Amino acid sequence: MRRTATLLCLLASVSLLSGCEALGIETATQINAKKEAEGKAIGSACRHAVRSIESCFSAYPRAGKAAVFAGWREMDQYMRENSVVGMPNEPGADASPSAAPEGAKPGSASQKS
Repeated sequence: MRRTATLLCLLASVSLLSGCEALGIETATQINAKKEAEGKAIGSACRHAVRSIESCFSAYPRAGKAAVFAGWREMDQYMRENSVVGMPNEPGADASPSAAPEGAKPGSASQKS
C-alpha cells in the first residue's frame, strides 16, 4: 500500500514539474541564448548606424562584448557583400521642430477675427 502511494506521489510530482516550461520559467541556457541574440542585434545595429565598435561597447556596457562584436562583424560582412550604405544617426534631426507649413512662424498661431 505504501509503495503504491509513494509511486502515485512520484508520478504526480513528475507530471507537475514537466509543465514548468508552460509557466515561462527560463533555464540558464535559454537566458544565455537570449543575451547572445540581444548582443548580436546591438552589434549589427551599431554597424548599420556607422558607429565604431568601441563606441558601441561604451554605449552598451551590459551587453556581452563577444556577442556585440560578432553581430557587428556579421553586419559588416553583409553590408560589404550587398553594397549596403550605412545610415548614420543625425544628431540635429531629433531636435528639429516638426514640419510647419511654409511661411508660418514658429510659435505663432493663426487667429480668425
